[in-house]
Amino acid sequence: MAPKKNARDRVTTPTPAAVPVHEATATPAKSSAKGSRANWHEVLLNIHQYYMKETPQRTKLIDVFLFFLVVVGGLQFVYCVVAGNYPFNAFLSGFCASVGQFVLTVSLRMQTAAANKRDFPSVSPERAFVDFVVCSLILHFFCVNFIN
Repeated sequence: MAPKKNARDRVTTPTPAAVPVHEATATPAKSSAKGSRANWHEVLLNIHQYYMKETPQRTKLIDVFLFFLVVVGGLQFVYCVVAGNYPFNAFLSGFCASVGQFVLTVSLRMQTAAANKRDFPSVSPERAFVDFVVCSLILHFFCVNFIN
């Protein structure tokens, strides 16, 4: 009669997790921080160089205005948190004006970008700008009226 086998005598088959990975496909466990920083720096530098070389001046001006609107909205929010929101209508009106103007400016940027000409075939840059101005006037009219 054959002797009984214990649990430790059992023959096990390797599980997928136990199978060693070929060294060519293995990723390093820990990448160096310096190499990672240099890689991100190169990526950001390439993006900046491409943006400066390929983006028209008009689009760069719109992007600067978008950045200004983000800063203004952020400052209004920080002021509301730090100093309080006593005239809440004024805060809400100013914040909504900067957010609304941001949305309208992004729409203008999309309509005037050369890469989006096929998406907006019937919209000329001049018409897009006139639409932007008219919608901005309507937005600010409502914001001023909301202040009381």
